[in-house]
Amino acid sequence: MIDQPVLSKAVYLSLVVPCYDEETALPQFYADAIGICESINKPFELIFIDDGSKDATLKILRQIAHNDIRVHYISFSRNFGKEAAMLAGLQAAQGTYTVVLDADGQDPPALIPQMLEAVASGEYDCAGTRRVNRTGEPPVRSFFARCFYRIMRKFTDIAIVDGARDFRLMNKRYMDALLTLPERNRFSKGIFPWIGFNTKWFEYENIARTAGSTKWSFWKLVMYSLDGMAAFSSKPIAIVSVLGMVLFMVALAIIVFIIIRKLAYGDPVAGWTSTICIILFCSGIQLFTIGILGQYIAKTYTETKQRPHFIIREAQ
Repeated sequence: MIDQPVLSKAVYLSLVVPCYDEETALPQFYADAIGICESINKPFELIFIDDGSKDATLKILRQIAHNDIRVHYISFSRNFGKEAAMLAGLQAAQGTYTVVLDADGQDPPALIPQMLEAVASGEYDCAGTRRVNRTGEPPVRSFFARCFYRIMRKFTDIAIVDGARDFRLMNKRYMDALLTLPERNRFSKGIFPWIGFNTKWFEYENIARTAGSTKWSFWKLVMYSLDGMAAFSSKPIAIVSVLGMVLFMVALAIIVFIIIRKLAYGDPVAGWTSTICIILFCSGIQLFTIGILGQYIAKTYTETKQRPHFIIREAQ
């Protein structure tokens, strides 16, 4: 756990903000977030997590924290990923209510008062957000994103809402439950609904980044999706097991057919090309299933090493 800073009075609201190469977006985000938090008229804190940025992000955070005692930052020794950054911020947060949001402007801070009102009423433990469209995203990326949510709903027993963001506000009960999950292979989009509790959803149109460019390449998103499926479902293993049995039965039927044809007609089965195609097909299926099994073995290996989620270089 992270050593928590000592504040003069109890914190009502904590904002946890993961950052990776966000030097161009930070000034505007800080101004927007401070304005919203001050309008709530309650003690608050901003916790920025520098996830091993290579630009001037840390320098800007140092300056902001020097000028504003309500701002704290945690800087990692290298890039550990957004999941580790969110966990570090959540562990450090002292607020009665905690918000997680990105610094790139795609998570509008203007929604925070409404989210806070919903959770503070006691009817809900968490306020989540979801985008109702993907305007501005490449069509291919949007298509695969929608496919991902459909697959996750079919392959897992958790309800992952299409378009759900990591931007959410949580009360203390929700936070305490969240921090009891120690796994190294974290997939927050699955962890949040797995915890349960009552969640109120806020919808908004997709918002373009205020500055900079996304750090999530298509390949990184694919790998993140695979991590999520491996973390919350064992159905892929069941599917490849069934597929293996089906292929075995097909192969057995073909063998019987070949034997009968040989005995009946006395000529071997011709077709070198078709034979090679079948061999390549079965080999591909085998490699595919081994890859799926390898994903689960790799996750198990990572968990058993018990390495820390992150290493802190400096904090204030």
